[in-house]
Amino acid sequence: MRYFLVLFITFLCLSAKAQQTEFIDFISIKAEVSFEKDNTVKGKAKYIYKALKPFDSLMIDAVNIEITNFYDDHYDLDFEYDGKQIIYKPQFEANSYHELNIEYTVKPKKALYFTEKENSHQIWTQGQGKYTSHWLPSIDDMNDKIEFDLSITYDKDYQVIANGALIDKISNDSTTTWHYDMQKPMSSYLVALAIGKYEQKVITSQSGIPIQLYYYPEDSAKIEPTYRYTKQMFDFLENEIGVPYPWQNYKQVPVKDFLYSGMENTSCTIFSDDFMIDNTSFIDKNYVNVNAHELAHQWFGDLVTETSGSHHWLQEGFATYYALLAERDLFGDAYYYNRLYEYYVELKAQDEAGDGTALLNPKSSSTTFYKKGAWALHVLREKVGDRAFKKAVEDYLTRYAFKNVETSSFITEVEKQSGKDLTLFVDRWLKSPVLLEGQMIASLEDNETASFLITKQTNPYLSYRTDADDNYIPFSLITTLPEGFHAIQVSVLEEALSKPEYPTSDDLILEAFNSDQIQLRQTLALGLRTVPLKYQKQYEGLLNDASYITIEAALYNLWANFPRKRNLYLEQTKTIYGFNNYNIRILWLALAIATPEYEQDKTEAFFNELVGYTNPTQPFSRRQNAFETLSSLGVFNPAALTNLVEATKHHNWRFKSFAKQLVDLLSENEKYKSIISNLQDNQKQ
Repeated sequence: MRYFLVLFITFLCLSAKAQQTEFIDFISIKAEVSFEKDNTVKGKAKYIYKALKPFDSLMIDAVNIEITNFYDDHYDLDFEYDGKQIIYKPQFEANSYHELNIEYTVKPKKALYFTEKENSHQIWTQGQGKYTSHWLPSIDDMNDKIEFDLSITYDKDYQVIANGALIDKISNDSTTTWHYDMQKPMSSYLVALAIGKYEQKVITSQSGIPIQLYYYPEDSAKIEPTYRYTKQMFDFLENEIGVPYPWQNYKQVPVKDFLYSGMENTSCTIFSDDFMIDNTSFIDKNYVNVNAHELAHQWFGDLVTETSGSHHWLQEGFATYYALLAERDLFGDAYYYNRLYEYYVELKAQDEAGDGTALLNPKSSSTTFYKKGAWALHVLREKVGDRAFKKAVEDYLTRYAFKNVETSSFITEVEKQSGKDLTLFVDRWLKSPVLLEGQMIASLEDNETASFLITKQTNPYLSYRTDADDNYIPFSLITTLPEGFHAIQVSVLEEALSKPEYPTSDDLILEAFNSDQIQLRQTLALGLRTVPLKYQKQYEGLLNDASYITIEAALYNLWANFPRKRNLYLEQTKTIYGFNNYNIRILWLALAIATPEYEQDKTEAFFNELVGYTNPTQPFSRRQNAFETLSSLGVFNPAALTNLVEATKHHNWRFKSFAKQLVDLLSENEKYKSIISNLQDNQKQ
């Protein structure tokens, strides 16, 4: 009985939420927001809404706020509040417009985050999956699209960035108020703001849209490699999608310790500052795909939005697919099909692990929504043809602009344009958890690179024939790496490294060493953990490569293989820091500490520098790298332990989980047990 009662109550709650959009249309929310020193948000929001039908109950989502005033355009109003929703019970007739005002304070526990940098701080939002109602009373239901206009007051030395166009700035004594205007409606999870020390570079799309590229003042040298190809991708997507970019401008804002790679807030993408990179980083880790993915979401997710999680692939599958098309335009067909091949391998592994799911399953994995979704669109386009597919996408976006959609909304448009019944496609690709490997392989085999990689899965490339005496026949040997896209060459080189007995493996390895192909040389750095003496000179040359992954692997392997030259290797690399997580610098510090004969008088300074990277003002990727290195060295001082215990409360769940596991591990060591226990007790106070 209790089970059915819970179901009944849940049904009533869900029904109430679904019904509100039938009775009430929230048209706009104009919010004024400021911040207190204790991270309290002080806000005032004005709601304009239309009664579509007679109703007697209005609900606004608001989590743990303190309401100081609640009134319409004339009078104070009565309301109910349960800590999650404000319930207002008016009596309104159909087709009438109304105003509501809420003044409040709140100290949000999620959706709005406060982070410290070494010489400044940041405030930024993440609404998807966290709910904007934690800092701004709003409507969590993504089916209610509202025009949000934000006015934000903050310290005059900081930049404030939000959705829409900046229409006014008012200077006060010590603060500035920034007024942003959105003009078009959106779901509340896409409301965004970012506050920090920023500068910006503005470029303009072919269609005249201003594109604002934000960066930290100290990162001016990183603007070009970080935002490389932004204009080309913007112009390509507008042309490929066939529908003009739907918002006034487009902003991209890096923030410290972001929860994900990026988030497609309407007209204002926020992304992890780990992607603010220099030229050397670009080959191994760049922002191009994330850039294109979040930009594609401005149409697929922001302009048209899923009605529920069952149709989440309409956002992530489309964004993944169109990002891949943008990269294809930049890097060519071989790159495009190689990426599809990589998606196929990932999906196949998921399927073999028993975790395969349907695209219309709201509980599917990111791999399914993103990678299988992209594959479904690739296959659908092959099935119906370019013209029908592009026209269907254009009509779909035009018909449902600023509205919510289901999968049938899109499929119907494709059927109209193609004249084909897509029932079988929907059943097999969208409703079924079964991975259609045969169809995927058939598509991949149309491309030389992908076809080679698929064939190589079951047929080794480095094989040869023998004569009657079991001697190899020379002309059957592979003596050079194949031509073509680097993925082909890398796969053959990996096979050569795994088969040192192959008669010409040395020739293939030396060819790779003599190549200027960074991916090939990186394969050598990673694949030759034990460096044969015959390759020592060539392997040492890898320390000069323009790849932080290559240098990191080469430094460690050379240090481990040739002890007598450790000082030389350390001297050669002592000024290299690597990615934003300082992968090379932190490895270098560990090796310098572990090399007694290297600058012994600086060992303590090296250790203190390493501990310094665990400080909360450092990005969490760098902190985690430093913690892992200290763990491998087996040495934690009180400062490092303090920083580690602090990390167990971090807002990024991956980093927090890592910190908790390491704390548990160290707590088993009597040397650290009592110190950690005291720090945890202090943290609770």
